[in-house]
Amino acid sequence: MELYLKLFEVLFPVFFVIGVGYYLGKKDPKINTKFITDFAGNIGTPAMIFYTITTTGITLDVFLDYFIYAIIIIVGFSLIGLFFLYILKKDMIAELPPLILPNTGNMGIPICLFAYGTSGLGVAAAIASVIILFHFTIGVFLAKKEFSFNLVFKNVPTYGILISILFLYFNWEVPKFLENTTFLLTYATIFLVLMSLGVALTRLKVKSWNHAIILGLVRVVAGPIIGFSIIKLFNLSGFAAGVLLIQSAMPSAVLTYLVGSMYSSKKVVDTVSSIIVTSTLMSFITIPIIVFIALKYFI
Repeated sequence: MELYLKLFEVLFPVFFVIGVGYYLGKKDPKINTKFITDFAGNIGTPAMIFYTITTTGITLDVFLDYFIYAIIIIVGFSLIGLFFLYILKKDMIAELPPLILPNTGNMGIPICLFAYGTSGLGVAAAIASVIILFHFTIGVFLAKKEFSFNLVFKNVPTYGILISILFLYFNWEVPKFLENTTFLLTYATIFLVLMSLGVALTRLKVKSWNHAIILGLVRVVAGPIIGFSIIKLFNLSGFAAGVLLIQSAMPSAVLTYLVGSMYSSKKVVDTVSSIIVTSTLMSFITIPIIVFIALKYFI
């Protein structure tokens, strides 16, 4: 019974705030969330990365280990995604991002925080850092079918990651004023991005339910299977393994839609939108199962 109560305590806050965003989006379809996107991309996410990496007790070795594990997992996502896109005769390049870039930031980080506390937050941030970097490198390359380093240099979260690594490498102590500031920005960002996810669910549409359901299932079912395989392959244990499992089970990131809408054709964007919607809806069923497994076997 205690485990079920813990599961409720972990998931209710996240799903409740998403629900608030969904309600607001339905109540006012013209609600403007651009300020949330601008705030999260330029201030909130870099601050969250810095705070979660430098103040949660994670070491450089652990950070790099789970950074690498995340890359291996994305390779696994890619192989599975390419297979199903080929079977369904989809664009194997432009429609791959929502299958390989899960929502480890908006949903994954707060769920890992509530599941494992600040200890889980650091590992979750290490994994999310890889996804953030890939959004503005591989994600743009796949959507645009053209690579540009300018986007990497203009991506503010990249600098948040680099500065955080410097603090870990030199074992610098974070000044209290900086810790307090990034602490406030972190929790404000978590609330705002969860709410904006709820708003986004009122706007994104599904064009082809058959293909969307198949690809949505690939994201939320194949993801944790690959994550669990990595845990077994590298003999991982404890809360860090649980965080890896939870992060691998996240649905498609909304950011793949934003990037796709800038660089891909409408047909591709429609597919990306459909995968995000179906995988997110399915995750309301699959995530409780995965979090239950993580809390039961990886503590």
